[in-house]
Amino acid sequence: MKFKKVAALLLAGVMCAATVVGCGKNNDGKTDSTTTPKADESKASEETKTTAEDEKLSATITVWSPAEDQDEKKGNWLKTRCEAFNAAHPNWDLTFQYSVCGENNASTNVTKDAAAAADVYMFANDQLMKLIDGGAISRLGGDIETYIRETNSEAIVNTVTVGDAVYGVPYTANTWFMYYDKRVFTEDDVKNLDKMLEVAASKNKKVSFKLTDSWYIASFYVGNGCTFFGDGTDESAGIDFEGEKATAVTNYLIDLVNKPAYMTDDSGSGLAGLKDGSVAAFFSGTWDLSAVKEALGEENVGIAQAPTYTLNGKEVQMKPFFGSKAVAVNKTSPNQKVATQLALWLANEDSQKTRYESRGIVPCNTKLLDTLKGDALAAVQNGPSIMQPFVSKMNKYWTPAENMGKGITSGSCTHDNAEESTVEMNKAFNTEAL
Repeated sequence: MKFKKVAALLLAGVMCAATVVGCGKNNDGKTDSTTTPKADESKASEETKTTAEDEKLSATITVWSPAEDQDEKKGNWLKTRCEAFNAAHPNWDLTFQYSVCGENNASTNVTKDAAAAADVYMFANDQLMKLIDGGAISRLGGDIETYIRETNSEAIVNTVTVGDAVYGVPYTANTWFMYYDKRVFTEDDVKNLDKMLEVAASKNKKVSFKLTDSWYIASFYVGNGCTFFGDGTDESAGIDFEGEKATAVTNYLIDLVNKPAYMTDDSGSGLAGLKDGSVAAFFSGTWDLSAVKEALGEENVGIAQAPTYTLNGKEVQMKPFFGSKAVAVNKTSPNQKVATQLALWLANEDSQKTRYESRGIVPCNTKLLDTLKGDALAAVQNGPSIMQPFVSKMNKYWTPAENMGKGITSGSCTHDNAEESTVEMNKAFNTEAL
């Protein structure tokens, strides 16, 4: 077997955020989406049906992944898995090139110049339509599509499906939940946000929430009956943040920011507060697990699903967006067969298992999830949520929702203008202009 060369390169112009944050707002421009795959993508489907193991070939494969996957202190998961892929394919003489690109920035970087982008990359599923419209992602078919459908829940499969076409091999659910300090809160305390604020105030601590981040603020409105595109896929239904159901939430949030124990998490202040002891609860995802353990000490880390909040005397369940992260094949890659098999490899059962062991990234493989039934991280990712829509009109949501959060936290949105502000936000969601 020929020596397998592995080159770790940092390619200028494609560096993304070193830390994966949130995963995924996509508010950076118009996409003309469709609900069915484009006609020429059926050819890409055929490319996935065979491995051609008997065919000898030499190729250079570029892979983009988050920085954490390439952290030498944690064993450089990506390099290790790609070297294992080499060993499993002795007839293929492959050289790997690596660059850092977080899943949340994949669509922006890949669609800048798809032909110059990675053969294989990782993405948050809310970016799927932009990747399709940019001609930067291959449809998967054959045995790989079968594998995806047989090893994941229907909810996860839906996150990478458009029409009847599957794009990307999922490797984890993408949502947020709550980390808390077990020295401050009991398991009963963290069931309700208002109860948490009372307890935190009594102990001179803060509860930190990303209210100015539109990926998080939606959970309050959706919990009280607001909707996105009907079931999330009907663009004609629009975004419904109309009437008292939405205005009541706006008024609640105005009161929330004025509570002594509340703190808006902005520019990393929540995590910083965990480190200095001023914050006792912080809302984020698996990507911040290591940082939270470092801040609190592993034995003090509590993990819980998004809590309820009390609105006009009624308990309302917050509902975070739910999606997935997946491995994609660039449609412009000249090495479709190799790239497709590598994408499957980087999201298969063994890869999900080792990623969980090295980074705490909870797998979505149903067999692995069965072995993690007692794991708090796995449990919270199955908590109350809604699937994050990835229709193109979802692009209209992000900025107006962010502006609402900023207006509430700055004090410019008050009880006197809450109804007017909510109506204007809803109009902005549903305007025809992008």
